[in-house]
Amino acid sequence: MARKKQAGRRVEGWKAKTWYKVNAPETFNSAYIGDTISADTENLIGRIMNVTLGEINSDYGKQHVKMKFRINRVAGDAAYTEFVGHELTKDYLRSLVKRRSSRIDSHVIGSTKDGFRVHLTVTCYTLMAADMSQIHEIRKRITGRVSSFIAGNDWQTVTEAMVTGTLAREMMADVREVFPVRRIEVIKSKLLGRTQVA
Repeated sequence: MARKKQAGRRVEGWKAKTWYKVNAPETFNSAYIGDTISADTENLIGRIMNVTLGEINSDYGKQHVKMKFRINRVAGDAAYTEFVGHELTKDYLRSLVKRRSSRIDSHVIGSTKDGFRVHLTVTCYTLMAADMSQIHEIRKRITGRVSSFIAGNDWQTVTEAMVTGTLAREMMADVREVFPVRRIEVIKSKLLGRTQVA
């Protein structure tokens, strides 16, 4: 007959662990984004925390923006993070799709002035169906505009422009010269790494 495990050992393991309050980067006003538990601070480094922009800003109109933060520093019972990407929820993206219109995705990879290498997915929704030449021109303009913006700004500025929608709004006038556009969204971003800046 198998021996029963002694109750209580697992409780001792939990007692040895500590709760840490996790904060967003300064870009997001160092907002409190949740708690996490660990027995060793070294195990916290690199841990990913998921939270919506609505929860960070207390703006529930932004609940569709899912944010990812990575813990990179621990001090006392507080853990501090860096922004590593975002993504819009699938139900929100489905709500943007309309019949007899085009969805045009553009993937842009670039490096910021301070050496952060990022991958952005930008989606354009037209008012009516576009032909292939118009789609190519729209994608070309979006890719060029976003590449220039990334290269000309630091990671903090790029982050703010992406999640607040400023970057998307700045592209609208340029793209509308080609074809009637209903909406442009940066639907996903990912921090790929950091390079040395001379």
